[in-house]
Amino acid sequence: MTNLYRLDVPASTIAAAFGAEAGNDPWTGDYVAPGRPAPVIVSDGGGGARRYLRPKLWGVPPPPQGAQPVTHVRNLQSPFWIGTLRHAELRCLIPATAFAYWSGGEGARRQHWFSLPSRPIFAFAGVLRQGEDWPCFAMLTTEANRLVAHHQPKGMPVIVHPEDYATWLSGEWRAAVALAAPFPSQLMAVGDAPPV
Repeated sequence: MTNLYRLDVPASTIAAAFGAEAGNDPWTGDYVAPGRPAPVIVSDGGGGARRYLRPKLWGVPPPPQGAQPVTHVRNLQSPFWIGTLRHAELRCLIPATAFAYWSGGEGARRQHWFSLPSRPIFAFAGVLRQGEDWPCFAMLTTEANRLVAHHQPKGMPVIVHPEDYATWLSGEWRAAVALAAPFPSQLMAVGDAPPV
């Protein structure tokens, strides 16, 4: 799964793209990796009418038998996640401008950056948890589409179509979980560097 994405725009631009209130979010644009903070979009729960940008850490506390923070959610039927998914207030959108995967063997590894040319800022589906010191998030993943599978066959983040933002943030949980599908390959691009 991807452990690196970029969000190369400031909080005000992110908020405008998602119809959200930025508040005092200090984000100016940078990369995001597990354990680092990043802005996510949350809803007020009132039908998704009001959205807010909130800083969270990437990686939620592990289940009882785990030792490492959980950064990705693959098994949506897992008891560890199903309760979270049923509560709309625990879902979020994770804004991004590109995400990376590595491919190749030892000594010949290459980084590949995936983006959406028609949407300079897009969103992954995410879930929220309270960490020991700070609220945190994890990213939903699904099967890789053809473009991503060429470089990383194990899966890809769930990219939410703009018309489905409200469903993910505040819809009935079965409708929200149904959005966990591979994003169409033809709407994506891949390069050796993040788009500028």
